[in-house]
Amino acid sequence: MPRPTALAMDGDLARCALVAAAACALQAHSAPPRCASAVVSYAPGSGAGAAYQQPASALGEPTRFTGTGIEPGAVTPFRPAFLPTDVVSIGRGGHLVLAFADAVHDDPRNPHGIDLIVYGNAFCGDLAYPAGIAGFTFAEGGTIDLSADGTTWATVPNAAADGGLPTLGFTDSMPYSTAPGQDPTDVSRPVDPAVTAESIVGLAWEELVAAYGGAAGGTGIDLASVGLSSARFIRIRVAADAPAVPEVDAVVAVQPAPHPADLNGDGAVAGADLGLLLGAWGACASCPADLDRNGEVNGADLGLLLGAWS
Repeated sequence: MPRPTALAMDGDLARCALVAAAACALQAHSAPPRCASAVVSYAPGSGAGAAYQQPASALGEPTRFTGTGIEPGAVTPFRPAFLPTDVVSIGRGGHLVLAFADAVHDDPRNPHGIDLIVYGNAFCGDLAYPAGIAGFTFAEGGTIDLSADGTTWATVPNAAADGGLPTLGFTDSMPYSTAPGQDPTDVSRPVDPAVTAESIVGLAWEELVAAYGGAAGGTGIDLASVGLSSARFIRIRVAADAPAVPEVDAVVAVQPAPHPADLNGDGAVAGADLGLLLGAWGACASCPADLDRNGEVNGADLGLLLGAWS
């Protein structure tokens, strides 16, 4: 698409048309997370709970609200997903192989270089129940393998399927909320790898939520760590003599961080973003369209957006 010029944008009519186009684009700017979508094979192994041998429970997004009809509550680091429809159990000697519809790529634009997130149902002890002071994380392991073709596998070092950060479903929940929150976490955004199950011990609830940075937790995986440029299959296996039996909730592909000029978050800097910028023209404190952060949306911001046009 040719890059527009300032002359081509002159006039109130053009501006109004662009703002209207941007408003339409905003209705569908949030791309749903890319999750594993097919079960390739499943062997429950020994010790897997009889009710938890439903491998399709690991497809789609990780669980945000659990226990409906039994003990309902938001999923937090202190209350993990626990229903058979939430997680699948992989017993000793067992395995689970899932596939994405399309390959997940090692993308340098991904936050922290992480390309995949595996969600289990690890959870924290509460050092001051019910205040939510994070204690030791109870996790159950599970070796993670990746493959581009479903035949040749590479093992992810130092990663456990049910052993990363406990899942946080909402940023505005409390440790034991019995209703869903209003602000869901981003399940396709990884937590900073500097935040670990060990480093959160002793954090108060507000500190814990802040440490997640709007993300949902889980085990982050960089495809480069196993020498792969892409992968479509993920296998989780458990040794025959493993001390515990893990559960898996979901596997999600990380989405690249958008360019600051991608104001509607659709992965491109285009006419819809231009309309949003023009609609915010003038003084605008903390406005996304103020790309140079000088408190005003003006020609400098327009130049930055046009320079990033895709």
